[in-house]
Amino acid sequence: MPSLTHPDSPLAQARRRVSAAGSRVATAAATTLTPTHGPAPAAVVAPRPGRSAAVRPAERDTLRRLLTEKYEYVHHEWFDQPDDDAYRALFVDPDPLPVPDVSWYHPLMDPSIADPTKLARTTGNSGGSVLLTAAQERVLFTQFNYCRKRVCELRDRLLDPDVEAPSARERAAIEREMLDWYARADALRTQVADTNLALVLAMAKRTRIHPGDFADLIGEGNMALLRAADKFDVGRGFKFSTYACRAILKAFSRQGIKLSKHRGMFPVDFDPKLERSNHQAEKNAAHEDDCADEVRRIVVDNRADLSDVERTVVAARFNVGPGSVPAPRFTSAADGPGGYELPESLRNRAADAKPLTLEQVGKLIGVTKERVRQIQNKALDKIRVTLEEEFLG
Repeated sequence: MPSLTHPDSPLAQARRRVSAAGSRVATAAATTLTPTHGPAPAAVVAPRPGRSAAVRPAERDTLRRLLTEKYEYVHHEWFDQPDDDAYRALFVDPDPLPVPDVSWYHPLMDPSIADPTKLARTTGNSGGSVLLTAAQERVLFTQFNYCRKRVCELRDRLLDPDVEAPSARERAAIEREMLDWYARADALRTQVADTNLALVLAMAKRTRIHPGDFADLIGEGNMALLRAADKFDVGRGFKFSTYACRAILKAFSRQGIKLSKHRGMFPVDFDPKLERSNHQAEKNAAHEDDCADEVRRIVVDNRADLSDVERTVVAARFNVGPGSVPAPRFTSAADGPGGYELPESLRNRAADAKPLTLEQVGKLIGVTKERVRQIQNKALDKIRVTLEEEFLG
């Protein structure tokens, strides 16, 4: 019986078969990603022969989103060619496109800047941005959508119920290829956004906003720029700036409406340094309470020389009487000054009792409600004069 470590042992033979099968799968995946007539794309990393093409744990979330969420591309007539011809026309034959430098754009998003609008007016973009020709722009967007097309085709290959499910190794190779094309598409999408960042700044300068909202507005414009890149159809013959400017302005309009509603609900931002004291409000409330207590005592002590009928009307209409003030306390019906006695229905009324109407008071003293109103106004005039002379004077 041969040893397990011998080159001809069953374990060694099995290992050689597995290694050979892995090499064939990896070579097939590398051939699919990298045509024989051209170099491999920069974002595409072909798996090494003999190694598994399994997805790394850090890429699992990206793969899950690609398989479950919506992901589309804009069709172009070049995509109708065979994959090798389309790849050569897009990635081999064209000259490399210039890559912009967006370092000038980053300070505009710094929240520590007091007035970013002033910085935006003085910041130039001539040193970093590039201006693509119509032909270069057409190549860039066609490359971008071709990568997205390849992602969609590979995704459909995995999810199509009418196609036989691939084996575990084949599925790993397809997932690896799909992630590589997605990375290439994401890099081209970033290049599109970096090339056209000046559009966001130009549209922001045309919008009248508060300086504190400038960073939020720029962020909303950047998101609109990315959405426009996803939806733009270069085959229609228009420049991307024509389509993106409109999308950015619409995004600014929606952001302005949102900020207006927010300011309607919260007129000012909270700032402890600007918070006002409520001392004056408390002082006014205390003054009103003192005046109200003094009015009650004027009525109870009859310092305004009110007649018995006037005191009855005031006590019934405003619930001001012996039972409504803490001092002086009346212990009997005729304990007030001058031996005044309230009617039976008004004795010992609680301080929070509901006042009577003019008609109810009229029935109580036997007059009309209009006459009650006249008596009430005359009594109030007497009380006002006494209050101004004694308490406020």
